[in-house]
Amino acid sequence: MVIDGPFLEIGIILVLAAVVGSLARLLKQPLIVAFIIVGIVAGPTGLGLVSSEDEVRLLAKLGIAILLFLVGLKLDIHLIRATGLVALLTGIGQVVFTSLVGFLIVLAFGFDVIPALYIAVALTFSSTIIIVKLLGDKRELDTLHGRIAVGFLIVQDILVVVAMVVIVTIGQPGQTSATSELLTTFLGSIAFLVAVALLSRYVIPKVLNWMASSPELTLLFGVAWAVALAAISALLGLSMEIGAFVAGVSLASTAYRESLGARMVSLRDILILFFFIELGAMLTFTDAVEQLWPAIVLSLFVLIGNPIIVMVIMGIMGYRSQVSFRAGLVVAQISEFSLILIALGFSLGQVDQSVLSLVTLVGIITITVSTYFILYSDQLYGWLKPGLRIFERSSANIVDEERQAHPYDAIVVGAGRMGSEIVRGLVERKAVLLVIDIDPQALRRVKKFGVDTLYGDVSDPEFSTHLPLGETDTVICAVPDATTNLVLLDTISSAGFTGKICLTALDERTANMLDNKDNVSIIRPLQMAADHVVDGLGLAVRAEKAEKPTAD
Repeated sequence: MVIDGPFLEIGIILVLAAVVGSLARLLKQPLIVAFIIVGIVAGPTGLGLVSSEDEVRLLAKLGIAILLFLVGLKLDIHLIRATGLVALLTGIGQVVFTSLVGFLIVLAFGFDVIPALYIAVALTFSSTIIIVKLLGDKRELDTLHGRIAVGFLIVQDILVVVAMVVIVTIGQPGQTSATSELLTTFLGSIAFLVAVALLSRYVIPKVLNWMASSPELTLLFGVAWAVALAAISALLGLSMEIGAFVAGVSLASTAYRESLGARMVSLRDILILFFFIELGAMLTFTDAVEQLWPAIVLSLFVLIGNPIIVMVIMGIMGYRSQVSFRAGLVVAQISEFSLILIALGFSLGQVDQSVLSLVTLVGIITITVSTYFILYSDQLYGWLKPGLRIFERSSANIVDEERQAHPYDAIVVGAGRMGSEIVRGLVERKAVLLVIDIDPQALRRVKKFGVDTLYGDVSDPEFSTHLPLGETDTVICAVPDATTNLVLLDTISSAGFTGKICLTALDERTANMLDNKDNVSIIRPLQMAADHVVDGLGLAVRAEKAEKPTAD
């Protein structure tokens, strides 16, 4: 069946994706699994709907560029500083263990060395998109195990970008030697990175400061920057994925990171659909059946072996079994980057369709099963708790997990007149703060106090869900707008935040609406000012009466 017209074809695919995605949601499955199934159904093995290959491929490339941009955007220096050592050791340790053992397993199934290397490397990476979504839905993204998991997922993402650089460099046939190609690519990469670093240091912040007054223009700049660097990277002989990743990294240290990320997530989720549709359309039923047994064995290895190595490493570092077990479940699946990596090798002719089918099957199996692992982690830990104690060190060597959990003394929303005075007073008391505002100039003013800043509008629920609530036990809103305070209270209450919440109200009605929880206190700036004036006048009147002589 061939549908005339790319627009109509894509429309039908989107409707099919919405239907299958709804079924996946009923089964509590990530949309990635649904998207791959849609690709298989719409591809030549199924209904044969994908005939506009060029249009689908273009949308797929845009989706991958946005995906890699958002990954780079998450390279938060503060997060790396807070969980850097455990993230680095766990991320690298798991990648090394999985790739080595996985390589031997794949060789035992009769694969050649190069395909075996591709498959082994693909097994090492876990899905940042799925994990962030699942942990976010469970309100665990800002817990200690959630932040550690995101930390070593970032390490994995960096390693997969490095793997792509090597593959693209040595994967072009019939040119110069691999050493020469690596050297040329290395020098070109250095020049590219230096140019981007200079722009991000001296030009991009000024551009963003000017654009920040328009959220739509800021979003457009983020997309343009990601796609432009991806295109330039491809022109230099690197992969477009590398350029998009670098584009995100170049903005990761700016105050606009979370705002950009929150606005681009929905765009990513729509566009990445077409990558999985393109991938699913490449699969054939015959290849899938032939690779079913290796896929089951490799899936069991990923589902069981990866969490064990994480628990071993974290146990040696002194973490409790509960934290290491929950973090370990995060790596019990392979990633969308695993599929991107194999698709890259397929496009270069280094792996065939059977390898593509095998890794895709492993992806479907591990993503499906590990999703239930994470959703029911509490029950799993309860059942396995006695046996997990072998991964713990003695109590004397346990990490101080509470100290790691709250790097900020308070998050202050609003850097206006009242907010800046609150920030100044808290900093004088040696408090470590994160200040959030939608006004770039206000953020620049409070930056001189030595606080961390973040650009964003907390009245936007999409942005508010990304607040680092797990990194503090106090949230202060110094913005007088009632809507902002109500949205903020609703967001952090829904996230299960149990720390102190201080909100601002200009009138009695708003104060009554906000003051409905034991951990909420209200700032009444107008009432406080009026009380101060009245008290001052009262003292003056009493003093005047005291000085006036009484009549005889």
